[in-house]
Amino acid sequence: MTEQKKPELLMPAGSLPVLKTAVDFGADAVYIGGDIYSLRAKAVNFSKQDMADGIAYAHEHGKKVYVTVNITAHNGDLEGMKEYLKELEVIKPDGLIISDPGVFSLAGEFAPSIDRHISTQANNTNYLTYRFWYEQGATRVVSARELSIEEIKELRNNIPEDMEIESFVHGAMCISYSGRCLLSNYLTGRDANLGECTHPCRWRYHLVEETRPGEYMPVEENDRGTFIFNSKDLCMVDHIDDLVEAGISSYKCEGRMKSALYVATVTRAYRNAIDDYFNDPLVYEKNKALYVEEVKKCTNRRFYTGFYYGKPPKESMVYGDSTYVKEYVYYGTVEENAGDDHICVITQKNKFCVGDMLEVLEPGPIVPRYVKVLTITAQDGTAMDSCPHAGQKLTLVFDGPVPKGSLLRGKA
Repeated sequence: MTEQKKPELLMPAGSLPVLKTAVDFGADAVYIGGDIYSLRAKAVNFSKQDMADGIAYAHEHGKKVYVTVNITAHNGDLEGMKEYLKELEVIKPDGLIISDPGVFSLAGEFAPSIDRHISTQANNTNYLTYRFWYEQGATRVVSARELSIEEIKELRNNIPEDMEIESFVHGAMCISYSGRCLLSNYLTGRDANLGECTHPCRWRYHLVEETRPGEYMPVEENDRGTFIFNSKDLCMVDHIDDLVEAGISSYKCEGRMKSALYVATVTRAYRNAIDDYFNDPLVYEKNKALYVEEVKKCTNRRFYTGFYYGKPPKESMVYGDSTYVKEYVYYGTVEENAGDDHICVITQKNKFCVGDMLEVLEPGPIVPRYVKVLTITAQDGTAMDSCPHAGQKLTLVFDGPVPKGSLLRGKA
C-alpha cells in the first residue's frame, strides 16, 4: 500500500445548506464565495453571517472552509478588498483562494492569519511558478487544468515537500486557458474574470461568410448538430490510484453553482473511492464501476479524463441532440423530522405522487435504498395526491426512515 498521505476531498458550495450537505456527505473541505470578489457572481453565494455559520459548522465537524477571492481586480476594487479581507480575518476561514498578485499582497497584510492558496486562474503550469508563490508565502497552488499526470509528478518532485498541490478531478472543463476567458465579455458584456461568465463555450456556433449572409456553415458537425467548444465533464473517480501516485494533496470538484443533489452525489462517490483505495486497493479496483455509475446520476455532459493522460481526443467534445445527460431528478432535502424519521418536511423541487418510490441519498456506503410515499400534506394541512408545483413546503410520510439531511431523488 502506498505511503502517500490520504488526499483532501474538496467540494464546492454555493450556499449554506449545500455547504452543510458537503460536510455531512464526507468532504474534508469546502470552498465557497462571498457576495463579492468571487468568480461565481451568479451563484447564491454567502452573506457574511452565512459564511460565519458555515465555517463554524465545518469546524465543529473537523472540516475546513476556503473562501474564493479570485477576481482579476481593477483599481476600483482595491479599497473595498481591504475591508473585505479585514472581515475575513475575523471570520477565520482556513484559506483564501487568490489569483491576482495585488490581492495576494493585500491578503498578507489584512488577513495575515489565513493561509493563501493560488487559484487555477493564475495559470500555474510549471514548478518554477509554484516555487515563486511558495517564496511569496503561499501554502498551496491549484494546478492548471491543462497539466497531465506526468507533469504534476514532475511538479511534485521539484517543489518543497510542505507545499500543497490542489487539482481539479471532477466537473466542467473551461476551454479557455486555465479559465481566464474573454469570450463572455466580448459577446455579452459580462466579464468572466469578474465572476459574471455566461458560458459561451457551451453555445452552438456556425460560421457566416461576409458575402453570403444567412448561409450558416458548420465548423464541426455530425447528424445531430454543430459544436466548437462544448467539452465533456472531467471525471477521475476511477483513476484515484494515478492521482495518488502523482502526489496531489487536494482533489477538487467543480460546481459552486450546482445543486445539493450534485454535491451530495459526487461527495459520496469520491469519499467512498478515496477511502476504499486507502483501505484496500483491491476493493477500490473492484468498485470502480460503482463509483462511475453513481456520479452519472448527476446531470452531466458525459465524462472524460481531461488533460491528465495527454491532449484530449476529438471525442472529448460533446456531440448529440442534447448537451446534458439528466437521468435523475432531485425531489428535495429533508429539513426536519416531525417527531418520527418516517415523517419528513421538505421544500419540494420536482413533482412526485403518493405511491411513488423515492431513492434516499444519505452519507456512507453507496447502497441504494428506496421508500414509498404514503401521504403528502401541504402547509395549510391539505392532503395532496401529488405535488406538481416546485417550491412548496410539504410534510411527507414514508414507509421507511428518512433522517434529517437525507436527499430524495428518482429516475427522470
